[in-house]
Amino acid sequence: MHAFGALLSLELRADRGATALQAGKRVLEGVKVITHAVSLGDTRSLLTHPASTTHSTMPAADRLQANISDGLLRLSVGIEGVEDLWMDLEAALAGA
Repeated sequence: MHAFGALLSLELRADRGATALQAGKRVLEGVKVITHAVSLGDTRSLLTHPASTTHSTMPAADRLQANISDGLLRLSVGIEGVEDLWMDLEAALAGA
C-alpha cells in the first residue's frame, strides 16, 4: 500500500428517536458481511463503535475531549467484494 490506508471514520447523529449511541449499537447489530470487532487489523472488514465497546467505561465528557463521540464508527476495509460491503453498510445504516 502506498499513501492511503483502508480505515474510515463515520459519524452518526441522533435521528428518528434514537441517540447517536443507540444508532451506533444498531449499526453494529445490523452488519452481516462486516465483522463487529474491538480491534482493527485483519483481512476481513471490521467495524467498531468505541463509545459502546473499547471506550465504554470512559466518562462521556472524557470521550468527547478525546474526539470520541457517541456516534463514531471506525471501519477497517478488508478484502470482501466492494458491492457486498456497500450493501451491508447501507442496510445497517438504514436500520439505525
